[in-house]
Amino acid sequence: MSTAPADLPSHEDARQALEALQRDLRRLEGEIQRVIVGQDEVIRGVVTCLVAGGHGLLEGVPGLGKTLLVRTLAEAVSLDFARIQFTPDLMPADIVGTHVLVADAAGERTLSYQPGPIFANIVLADEVNRATPKTQSALLEAMAEGTVTVGGKSRRLPDPFLVLATQNPLEMEGTYPLPEAQLDRFLLHIQVPFPGEDELVTILERTTGDAQTTVEPVLDGERIRTMRSWIRSLPVAPSVTRYVARILRNTHPSPDGTERRPDLVARYVRFGASPRGAQALLLAARVHCVLAGRLSPAAEDVRAVAHAALRHRIILNFEGEAEGVSVDACIDEILEHVSMDDS
Repeated sequence: MSTAPADLPSHEDARQALEALQRDLRRLEGEIQRVIVGQDEVIRGVVTCLVAGGHGLLEGVPGLGKTLLVRTLAEAVSLDFARIQFTPDLMPADIVGTHVLVADAAGERTLSYQPGPIFANIVLADEVNRATPKTQSALLEAMAEGTVTVGGKSRRLPDPFLVLATQNPLEMEGTYPLPEAQLDRFLLHIQVPFPGEDELVTILERTTGDAQTTVEPVLDGERIRTMRSWIRSLPVAPSVTRYVARILRNTHPSPDGTERRPDLVARYVRFGASPRGAQALLLAARVHCVLAGRLSPAAEDVRAVAHAALRHRIILNFEGEAEGVSVDACIDEILEHVSMDDS
């Protein structure tokens, strides 16, 4: 197992830092839950993206509170927030900004760069699949590098920087499915389920009366940057790292047929997850272990985040699409097929 980070010289110091981190994250989740009814797993996924330093894709039918969730998260942290409504006529310059002619007091005109809404700490890309691929690609550099390039000049985005995108899985007319390269930039693909009866009753009580719920900021940018650094410094046992690697390999059909793969993967998967999927899996597992009160991720943490980290990175073949095979079912079979003992 790797050694403890230099800024956590003792187990007691690490335990105290862990408890402080847990308190902060639970306060953050608690503030969000004052507005968002139920959806605890969804809230946990969004918080994981924030702390792990990765972007999130939220998928669910309209009216489930995806936009409200992201807005509430932004209110619960002292960070700049911007919302971009993606539409077919949205242009890349509407996201990253452009140069405009500006006249000074003497009447001299010069080109001045006007930053776009991407220059915020938390960016909500609402209905991201409604924009054309050209506009969607404007997010690629920002999500991957934390920079945007306009007029040949690269500009740094704020730190921390987080993109949370939403999309509707049902309505296909007038939408442009995200390309695999862009999907791979998202740390987690979070599915937003329909609320149960009790949750619906609570939603109605909260939203049809005159009561106003306010959210108090509980974290700032400096604390989030510290959290991200601390999460990445957590020690990981070599057996856990190898377990993640074996899960990733089993998302791919065997290239020559000599390696045994889960049946659903062998029959219905065309391409599996990229190495970025393994990185997402291990990063999200680190956050999960902290919220569970552990100083190092275990196999159960990896399994808990596997679906959200991998479901957007596995591509079914034609037969799998035609037969309606679920990617989540493939992941279930992979987790049954790969055991920690084999690592």
